[in-house]
Amino acid sequence: MVTKINDDKCELKQNLDKLHTTELGVDRIKKNLFLDVDDVVKWCMDKILKSNAIIVRRGKNWYIDIDDCEITVNAYSYTIITAHKIKK
Repeated sequence: MVTKINDDKCELKQNLDKLHTTELGVDRIKKNLFLDVDDVVKWCMDKILKSNAIIVRRGKNWYIDIDDCEITVNAYSYTIITAHKIKK
């Protein structure tokens, strides 16, 4: 089942305070997106909150497409699993 959500009633947006990742997740996201930021979770949170973010839930994960990248978040634990550039 695929659910596309773009409003403030989005379960992911309502639970952003639970968003987190692991140390390995931080390293993976920084490497994949060539990021030089101190707070990867805040960076992802800011991207999720952008009005042009496309948020889709497929199975156990949320997929957020924004600014030529895709962020993957576990829908149950709100763990940011990975993020990568979208190839066009």
